[in-house]
Amino acid sequence: MIQVILFVLTFLTTFMVGEAMSSHSGLVYAVPLMLILGCHEGGHYIMCRIYGVKSTPPNFIPAPFGPFGTFGAVIMMKDNLPSRRALFDIGIAGPLAGFAVALPCVIVGLYLSELVPPQEVGEQYMQLGEPLLFKIVSHAMYGEINGKELMLHPVGYAGWIGLLVTALNLFPAGQLDGGHIAYAVFGPRVSWFFWPLIAGLVGMSLYFWSFAYLLFLVLLVILARHHPPPSDDVTPLDLYRKGLAVVPLIVLVLCFTPVPIRLAGASG
Repeated sequence: MIQVILFVLTFLTTFMVGEAMSSHSGLVYAVPLMLILGCHEGGHYIMCRIYGVKSTPPNFIPAPFGPFGTFGAVIMMKDNLPSRRALFDIGIAGPLAGFAVALPCVIVGLYLSELVPPQEVGEQYMQLGEPLLFKIVSHAMYGEINGKELMLHPVGYAGWIGLLVTALNLFPAGQLDGGHIAYAVFGPRVSWFFWPLIAGLVGMSLYFWSFAYLLFLVLLVILARHHPPPSDDVTPLDLYRKGLAVVPLIVLVLCFTPVPIRLAGASG
């Protein structure tokens, strides 16, 4: 089965990244990251089964290069979704399941991290942007960090990637999870969000002079301009789910960072 092969390959590539990043075993990074991605896509898959929507099991995507060891995971739905309710439930299940695993990884990973003088980090190193959730947890644990660097534990790195994946998937565009949720709530009017979203991301990239989201922007413009309607596009979403739609919005705010990665040089 192709899913088994992809899982094994992705486990190997994430394991190698974990081995290279620190003195810890590669398992300390690979296992939590695979669990986050697996729970995210598993949430979609289970909801597809509940609603009778044919889909593939999670397909993990290995990355033999780059800082993560993976490009994430996806499921492929083979049926049109039957209703806005199904669209909402399938869309929201993935990011909330992944976030539920990423959150304890962030907390445990930050607890296991170390404060080190900047010169110990190296001449040049990858500096991760801090999502709001990271700022809240790290401040609660370490207070103000002045003149030092936080050497992030591999478990925390896996949690950070989980937050990034969650944030990207929750953008209200196309067939991203956020696109499913937004279409379920607003219907075809969701298309009004697309170009303001693109303009906002471009403006943010120019303001921070960071082009980390450039590939994501290109993919959005090419692949995510429209969302196909469900089979029943007339019956509106119930009020309970419309209220619940606030939760992924809050999660997006907690997980998003304007500059996810930049190269920095140590001083001292």
